[in-house]
Amino acid sequence: MEKTLAMKLLQGRKVPFETHIYPETERDAEKIAEYLGIPAAEVYKTLVVTRAKGKPILCMLAAERQLNLKKLAKALGEKKLALATHAEAEKMTGLKVGGISPLALLNKGFAIYIDEPAKECSRILVSSGKKGLNLGVPVPDLIKITGAKVVVAT
Repeated sequence: MEKTLAMKLLQGRKVPFETHIYPETERDAEKIAEYLGIPAAEVYKTLVVTRAKGKPILCMLAAERQLNLKKLAKALGEKKLALATHAEAEKMTGLKVGGISPLALLNKGFAIYIDEPAKECSRILVSSGKKGLNLGVPVPDLIKITGAKVVVAT
């Protein structure tokens, strides 16, 4: 298996991780959790959110949760946020939907946030930056490496 940028980053920082392979055709995080036999609360999707001014946002949240744009906007002191379309998300990140990973997008100008329930997990699965491959990463390490701010987003 070819190492992704996210895998190289974690190895370089000496962060333990596991790889979890699933069909590349799947991009629904809940179905991926089911396929992998892992609770949906431990499989996180990364959504791209746009704002009127400023850099786009990457928001990580559990597979079974739905992003509440009003709550996120309030938490960030923003007037209005919008969820990027799949085409917009791919254009902004350079990654395919289902493979968007904050670990692959460090230093690319995105503000990174993670939904508060992640703090209840010892580790979560996030995309590796490539469809069909998730990485199990300890939550404290993920937050530290990405600089993610913990928010109530659901």
